[in-house]
Amino acid sequence: MHVISKRKLREFRSVHHDAETPLDRWFDIAEEADWQSFEDIRAEFGRRADRYGKFLIFDIGGNRYRLIVAAHFNRGILYVRHVLTHAEYDDGDWKEE
Repeated sequence: MHVISKRKLREFRSVHHDAETPLDRWFDIAEEADWQSFEDIRAEFGRRADRYGKFLIFDIGGNRYRLIVAAHFNRGILYVRHVLTHAEYDDGDWKEE
């Protein structure tokens, strides 16, 4: 998969330094993957991946952070929409997009 954009990941981890390793790990896995559906992602990540509407949600860093992406499986692209703390995720503002 091609991940767009790594910039959001870098910006988040510049503030939340403990997110660097888990975000890098997720990025490496995603870039190497050839996911064709959410079921492929769920097979790899188990319950650490979920869906909400058009978004895919990944638990990052032992459930401290949420990575929200939009997937275009037919084009092999993941668009990073949000990287949030658990509290920001719970606020739900990201759902308005």
